[in-house]
Amino acid sequence: MRYRLIQGLLWLSGRLPLRVNQALGGVVGILLYWIPNPLRRVAGANIARCLPELEPARQRRILRRCLIETGKTALEAGYLWRLTPASAQRLLVALEGRAAVDAAVAAGRGVIIAAPHLGSWEMAGQIGGREWGVWNLYRPPRIAQLEPLLQAGRTRLGGRLVRADTAGVRQLLRVLRRGGVVGILPDQDPGPEHGVVAPFFGIPANTMRLLPRLAHATGAAVFIAWCERLPRARGYHLRIAPLPPAVADPDPLVAATALNRAVEQCVRALPGQYQWSYRRFKDVRA
Repeated sequence: MRYRLIQGLLWLSGRLPLRVNQALGGVVGILLYWIPNPLRRVAGANIARCLPELEPARQRRILRRCLIETGKTALEAGYLWRLTPASAQRLLVALEGRAAVDAAVAAGRGVIIAAPHLGSWEMAGQIGGREWGVWNLYRPPRIAQLEPLLQAGRTRLGGRLVRADTAGVRQLLRVLRRGGVVGILPDQDPGPEHGVVAPFFGIPANTMRLLPRLAHATGAAVFIAWCERLPRARGYHLRIAPLPPAVADPDPLVAATALNRAVEQCVRALPGQYQWSYRRFKDVRA
């Protein structure tokens, strides 16, 4: 039943004009803001903890915008999974930082792109696939029947998917050693056995060790990318910036701290489009 419902929503949202799609997503977000629910509670708690220097009114505005963007994220997946190269080009208003990635690829050096849950990470993945054939690490959906839809949608423009398991990590090592490009979400909780506790907005957070290990083992160039969703369905602005050498430090804590600091800087630049509802801090209760 859940599969049929989600499948139907993906089909419908994929056929709506982007302006209508995002407007409906915004309505969903407004409802999430006004109706008590776990997403609002966790997002509000995270914003208050991570941005305590802001006035409560400013925190509430960020919460409202965050939930509106969450609604847009949910509905636009069906649309973005049906993009063609031409439609993706029309929607991409700007791509900053491409030259540095192109230079690393041309030199035969592996590249890791860290793309946090900021803005439209689905669009970032599509552009990465189109431009560099990025191999993206992913976790299979809880509803197994959705995996073929996810696979087809996220690989539509040339990207490839690698499961987040031992075999997948080996595949990423091979890709990087032959000069390929890998995409990883750096702000997910990897579980206690695969992470190290490092500060994120000054708060201890379990942080992945995988990305720094891959960078250290392969000498890959590491970048961070975030794709801003522009208002009124005007398109997307993808920004890519190099990360400091510390993200490949052999000391897991040093590397994780540098990685979290880079994500934090991006989030501070666009706080209303971060997925604050993610339970990064496990003592934040829903």
